[in-house]
This record gives sequence, structure tokens and C-alpha cells, in this order.
Amino acid sequence: MTSEQTPEQRLAALGIVLPVPPAQGGNYLPARHVGSLLFLSGVISSDETGVLTGVVGLERSIEEGREAARRCALTQLAVIRQALGALDRVGQIVTLNGYVNAVPGFPDSPKVINGASDLLVEVFGEAGRHARAAIGVSALPRNAMVEVQMVVAVR
Repeated sequence: MTSEQTPEQRLAALGIVLPVPPAQGGNYLPARHVGSLLFLSGVISSDETGVLTGVVGLERSIEEGREAARRCALTQLAVIRQALGALDRVGQIVTLNGYVNAVPGFPDSPKVINGASDLLVEVFGEAGRHARAAIGVSALPRNAMVEVQMVVAVR
């Protein structure tokens, strides 16, 4: 991202159209703004056809998992925009926790979650770099491939 481009302009330059933020699925908030931090609930991997399902390392590849993680990050950007009005209010992506529906002993969860991390750096530049956990799990809601949860510093 050049210093002249805002995150919203960078999205447009990349040709990225954000999805509609997901409907709430229970008794929780998609985002909670506390002080200068925005806490985002986890979102599962989905695209315009529905939930991206499967187990990475079994019927899904690392590359498919990376794309699922990228889709989670796109959904989180839509949630941020809904909560703050514009991505330009993001000061920093603070943390990202990524969960990969994977076979037992799967060693490559970080490679999968890079799909989300790389997108955030594409959109926010240095402000998109974050602390992170990339964890393999035995199941995710609706058999999703990936779930991503984030904390964002707000300007």
C-alpha cells in the first residue's frame, strides 16, 4: 500500500469487493468496540455459494485452506466496515487467531492462516501486520475449513 492510498482505495485498486457481513448466528455481537479497540467475533470461511467446508489434510489442500482463510479476512473487513463506517478508521490489526479444521497432527496451520494475514498486509500495509495464533482443530461450526477472530486498533 502506498502512503497516499487509504485502505478503502487499496481495496478498490486490488479489485476487491467485500461480501455482505454475516447475520448474527446466536446471542453475541459480531463486533464490540471498547475504547480504542474493536474486538471481532470469529467468522467461518464462506463465499457467495455458502460455507467453504472440509478438513485440510484430508479432502482439502493447503491452498484451498489458504483461500478459505483469505475469505474469512474479507468477511472480517466487511464486519469492520459495518462497525466503524470505513476501513480508513483502522489504525492497526492487533491480533488474528486462526483455526483450521485439520487432520490430527496437521503441521501446516500457519501456511493456511497466511491466506488471511497476507490479505491484511495487502490492504493495510505495515498496519496490517499482527500478532497471531494458527491452530489446528478437530471441528469447526458447519464443518467450515477455517475460522478467524481478530482485534483491531481504531483511530
